[in-house]
Amino acid sequence: MNKTWWKESVIYQIYPRSFYDSNGDGIGDIKGITAKLDYLKELGIDVIWLSPIFKSPNADNGYDVSDYQDIMDEFGTMEDFDEMLEEAHHRGIKIMLDLVVNHSSDEHKWFIESRQSKDNPYRDYYIWHPGKENGEPPSNWGAMWGDSAWKYDEVSGEYYLHLFHEKQPDLNWENPTLREEVYKMMRYWLDKGIDGFRMDVINFISKVPGFPDGPMREGEKFGDGSPYFLNGPRIHEFLQEMNRETFSKYDTITVGEMPGVNIDQAKLYTGEERNELNMVFQFEHVDLGNGKYGKWTPGPWKLTDLKQILDRWQEGLATGGWNSLYWSNHDQPRAVSRWTPGAEEKYREKAAKMLATLLHNLQGSPYIYQGEEIGMTNVYFDSIDDYRDVETLNAYRDLYKEGKLTYDKMMKGIHERGRDNSRTPIQWDDREHGGFTTGTPWIQVNPNYKKINVKSALEDNTSIFYYYKKLIQLRKKHEVIVYGTYESVMKDSEEIYAYMRTLGENKLLVMANFMDGTPVFTLPSTLGFTSKEVLISNYEVSDEEDISSVVLKPYEARVYLLR
Repeated sequence: MNKTWWKESVIYQIYPRSFYDSNGDGIGDIKGITAKLDYLKELGIDVIWLSPIFKSPNADNGYDVSDYQDIMDEFGTMEDFDEMLEEAHHRGIKIMLDLVVNHSSDEHKWFIESRQSKDNPYRDYYIWHPGKENGEPPSNWGAMWGDSAWKYDEVSGEYYLHLFHEKQPDLNWENPTLREEVYKMMRYWLDKGIDGFRMDVINFISKVPGFPDGPMREGEKFGDGSPYFLNGPRIHEFLQEMNRETFSKYDTITVGEMPGVNIDQAKLYTGEERNELNMVFQFEHVDLGNGKYGKWTPGPWKLTDLKQILDRWQEGLATGGWNSLYWSNHDQPRAVSRWTPGAEEKYREKAAKMLATLLHNLQGSPYIYQGEEIGMTNVYFDSIDDYRDVETLNAYRDLYKEGKLTYDKMMKGIHERGRDNSRTPIQWDDREHGGFTTGTPWIQVNPNYKKINVKSALEDNTSIFYYYKKLIQLRKKHEVIVYGTYESVMKDSEEIYAYMRTLGENKLLVMANFMDGTPVFTLPSTLGFTSKEVLISNYEVSDEEDISSVVLKPYEARVYLLR
């Protein structure tokens, strides 16, 4: 296995709108990020992944780009960006931008031109199609958020495809001129000195020609088009071309967000000899517990199910490819609330440390989502009026307003799994609005900011923050954490998640209790060692303690280095 800096890196995701507001307008901004770089340096992270900062009308919080080479007005100026990039690099921190090129905004100059007429030179930058003979859309595909994926355009008399919001028309990757425009834009940012890209739904960019009707599910208004746009026929060709035209000329980190990707496909996307991407985001584990209406009807899940998924990805990409390791991000609920919901009140800090221990010692590159390092939790707004996320509001319309779910069940789904859980502002201190802004925040701060905030975390040397800092330091010190092989232990336990990592003479033993009970960890009889050292634990543990049989405390985690 080749050794590279990005395999050894820990990545921190910033959602700029909610990170830190420097000018009191209630919206986080680029100067706010620059102001907090010393905090991230103290934590020890290597790379910042910035959610979109490009100019955007914000139909989907920046994932609808109207100008790829300008900065969103609310976030600041290009000069602010250049200063942030320089200051980050000065501290040894790399910057990874969020690249959204499956679609643009309908306010992008390309689309404004494209819809003028059928013979406009930009027409073919997007996917236009005449309707069926009866005037209906070209196919039965539904968009991600409950509407048809086709929008009729009165001016030119055709439909355009939008797999997401109607203000997010899909780009036509079949057009080589469009592809070259995208690569030129990517080179612009790489020449500026950014260090790589996280690519939004990048496995959607190749569609099956003709856009066949998708299968219909009972009770659904629209067909499922995903067989015809997920991992499409030319996807590898497009990514290899992108690599050739951009990444191969720079020293980059590249991550593809890929809903619906399986291990065999991930090996193709990330195989070192294939010259496509470094790693992918997969979604199998975060879809655990989805019910009849997906995440909006969450049900119970079993620890063995989580283990089976993560084991499969650890083993599947062991010899080819690379894992992205994450519990939460801007599209997912808060880690503690999602994975250890029973711990939120009494054991929040122990559970947050346990989850971090488990994740950061797996093989792959760990991602920390802003606020995770202080154990931020889901927010439980009482009123739908307090939510801002377009996906949440559309689900409320389609499921509650149409009578598919009761109000209580709808709000339960939103409270547990809605995207605004992770989008409430960072809680910097115990002042009003958690010190995020001196103005009125764009979305309310979680009311628990008095108890959970950065200031109190930095003042307590046993806090979750310093635990994360130690995990990051251990990763830099012990190669076995990055490059060791993986082996699951106690696979059938519904309480304990345990595994081994091995590199040469060094073995890493990780044990994590997911429950508030006291289960017993039993050491495999095949595991021999002559010395042991506790590398990290979230309770006091002695190196001398016998580990052949260990009674774990609620949400306890331990990592041993065995030789």
